Amino acid sequence: MPITVKALQKTGPDQPFRVAQIERRDPRPDDVVIDIKAAGICHSDIHTIRNEWGEAHFPLTVGHEIAGVVEAVGSEVTGFSVGDRVGVGCLVDSCGECEECRADQEQNCLRGNVGTYDSEDVDGSITQGGYAEKVVVNQGFVLRIPDALDFDVAAPLLCAGITTYSPLATWNVSEGQKVAILGLGGLGHMGVQIAAAKGAEVTVLSRSLRKEQVAKELGASRVLSTTEEGFFEEHRGEFDLILNTISADIPVDAYMGLLKPRGVMTVVGLPPAAQPLHFGSVIRGGKVLSGSNIGGIAQTQEMLDFCAEHGLAARIEKVGLDEVDAAYDRVVAGDVHFRCVIDTTAFADAEVEA
Repeated sequence: MPITVKALQKTGPDQPFRVAQIERRDPRPDDVVIDIKAAGICHSDIHTIRNEWGEAHFPLTVGHEIAGVVEAVGSEVTGFSVGDRVGVGCLVDSCGECEECRADQEQNCLRGNVGTYDSEDVDGSITQGGYAEKVVVNQGFVLRIPDALDFDVAAPLLCAGITTYSPLATWNVSEGQKVAILGLGGLGHMGVQIAAAKGAEVTVLSRSLRKEQVAKELGASRVLSTTEEGFFEEHRGEFDLILNTISADIPVDAYMGLLKPRGVMTVVGLPPAAQPLHFGSVIRGGKVLSGSNIGGIAQTQEMLDFCAEHGLAARIEKVGLDEVDAAYDRVVAGDVHFRCVIDTTAFADAEVEA
């Protein structure tokens, strides 16, 4: 039988969140039922809910930064037991057979993966996310959360953590390299911690020095203001890698000029408009402009273990069920340092709204 749970739901982009009842599928033999303890708020949730990435399927529950405890397992589940500490990120299924899936790159599934919310599931239903009491997920897309990570600070790692860890791992960031993190928000603050833990000399690039103190607390050696006169000339050819975490228009050519020969700018932010690029800024010096989109399940587990080993975690603000609409506005305004996390245990006492 399907499982009925309480969840935060929107009936349209301009409607407030309400506590509603939604159905999770009848658990299959290879499914894990998770009692959700914390759910992070990602800017992707906001883009989806506000129809900024196309028409969403309403009514809709979002959320793909999920941490909780295994409540039940199917008869064919081998990797998890009741009581285990687990998480779910941006994916809940993929074909498992294509070249990308066989290479542990499920995020690039050639037949189309299944997102944690607003995505067509294998049975034709629309997936519903983690702003809820419980979730039912195929065991292959469940992550193990190390004991060293509390649920509330672990939840954002399932998106913000892997989104920044993956390119830093792909480009082999290591001791002695000079890495610049462009933007110090929900993504950037994880990028700083991870790059520093890998031994890099980390510089934060921001429009102002307002966050200098916290950047250094996170592991940055310095913060540079990109609006200072002569900035791009003064720091030309300085960095081995730039991790671009911002979703805003930037002068791409100018930033490519900050790289050393054969340097890399890897992009994880998604601006709403196309960005101009002159090929000369890539060709001169043999530089690389790359993109990265989360990571596969194996690499996400690697990231969680890395963060636990090095004492890394998201910096968060906890919000109640009735504060999520306001939190969305604060995220858009850049007023959150650095991730809002919903206390989903509050569903137990919440009343379902008509």
